[in-house]
Amino acid sequence: MSALTIFSDSDPTAPVWQSRDAEEIAGELNKISVRFERWQADRDLGDDPQPEQVIAAYQHEIDKLVAEKGYQSWDVISMRPDHEQREALRRKFLSEHTHGEDEVRFFVAGAGLFCLHLDGKIFQILCEKNDLISVPANTRHWFDMGGSPSFTAIRLFDNPEGWIAHFTGDAIADAYPRLGE
Repeated sequence: MSALTIFSDSDPTAPVWQSRDAEEIAGELNKISVRFERWQADRDLGDDPQPEQVIAAYQHEIDKLVAEKGYQSWDVISMRPDHEQREALRRKFLSEHTHGEDEVRFFVAGAGLFCLHLDGKIFQILCEKNDLISVPANTRHWFDMGGSPSFTAIRLFDNPEGWIAHFTGDAIADAYPRLGE
């Protein structure tokens, strides 16, 4: 189940707000210009869909976002516990960074933890199946896929080159709870 936990950026031990209600989560995130919504496929995808099947099932939702925001490209990423580079990728994504464009992810299956650092707070958003999150450009954040990652997500980009991170060098992510720990 999706969740939002908010901490002070000076105290990782005591949450100041928590919810598992999708409407409450969307409301809180809207206050910081983060889009959070739920999507549904227009067909059954089965247990192990191919990327083109995933895109086709959500094309109606992708088209709405493209018309609204002008995204130029999208793809499907999947991560499994047996991926050879899962540990290196996890470490990379766990470092606080920004992007020059919105970071848009829709979780087709599995889960991931987005952590946003702004306004003196840490917003930890557990995204699961059917969750869309759009983190605004230049927002300091990190992503935790967990020690045994298992997710499939659609990524949408403004930039045709795809995911480009600008690392802040701040080790704040090391102090906050991680996915599955």
